[in-house]
Amino acid sequence: MSNLKKVTVETLRKQKENNDKITMLTAYDYSTARLEDEAGIDTILVGDSLGMVMLGYEDTLAVTMEDMIHHTKAVTRGAKRAFVVADMPFLSYEVSVEEAVLNAGRLMKEGGANAVKLEGGVSVKEQIKAIVNAKIPVVAHIGLTPQAINAFGGFKVQGKNEKAAQQVLDDARAVEEAGASAVVLECVPEALATRITKELSIPTIGIGAGAGCDGQVLVYQDMLSMYADFTPKFSKAFANIGQAMKEGFKGYIKETKDGVFPAKEHTFKIDQEIVDRLK
Repeated sequence: MSNLKKVTVETLRKQKENNDKITMLTAYDYSTARLEDEAGIDTILVGDSLGMVMLGYEDTLAVTMEDMIHHTKAVTRGAKRAFVVADMPFLSYEVSVEEAVLNAGRLMKEGGANAVKLEGGVSVKEQIKAIVNAKIPVVAHIGLTPQAINAFGGFKVQGKNEKAAQQVLDDARAVEEAGASAVVLECVPEALATRITKELSIPTIGIGAGAGCDGQVLVYQDMLSMYADFTPKFSKAFANIGQAMKEGFKGYIKETKDGVFPAKEHTFKIDQEIVDRLK
């Protein structure tokens, strides 16, 4: 990268002011984080989506603090420029304000994150305030919040009627007032997300919320066609890396079974006389 200056909360704020769209992708390991960082991504999210795309769970609820710290450590080793946000997993912040601050602190101290993300609006206002007071930047997450999947009855668009839309707007106002540095809007109607983006002074990051947001986030396995279990409507395949990987695996299997790989250029030499003298 020609510009190695670290992205910060202030960088993201200025991007909103200048209408410079913020780019965010998930990453869960060193190699992927490094590739995204070198490509110039602004923000990397170590999402609890790792439970589904990395660990094979049906949802995000089984992800632990230890899982998040482990993967955040790997990502922060690879990301030198990008702003790294780590998800706070289910039940790591809901039980009490004190526990929320302690767990947020662990993601910063042990994981090396630049900010933490937690789901909810009005309901987690006190947790956001306390975490921010502990000098830890917070990215909020409203609309469809995957950790509340059982309460929602599935992955459904939020804010489609007047009452629900007002709740999403109230949540957005609450997280800004509580001190959040940015907010993710997931599966929110485009017109509502645009209204929120215009009203808030903090950046909005959309996922299934339209182009009116200040930035966009996708799960990298979705945008590279690497995760076949479920493809969200809001995602787009920017490359078919999943198919390319399968072709590579098949090529390796065939050449290994046919005795073509490894070839001479992949091996190391020793004087045959030395081998012959071995007892």
